[in-house]
Amino acid sequence: MSKYTPEVNDYVLWEREKFPVEGWVYFKDSSYITIEIGVRCKDEEDIQNCPIHHKTRCLVVCYPEYWNQLKYVKTRNCIYEEK
Repeated sequence: MSKYTPEVNDYVLWEREKFPVEGWVYFKDSSYITIEIGVRCKDEEDIQNCPIHHKTRCLVVCYPEYWNQLKYVKTRNCIYEEK
């Protein structure tokens, strides 16, 4: 059985003893991944001040030494997919 390596757009459970985390892998680098645990729409004023992004995302950093604690759930095609 091979060791799971997280990829962008995988939905994972991080089975930590305290405060388990679950969400989409949003970014991956050799040094860490980020897991998206929350998304909300910006209000109109925030969008006018920063029109590049229309959403606010809450991300948790997970370093490679903890990737063995991740459980793969599923994969989506892209970040724009709805549930």
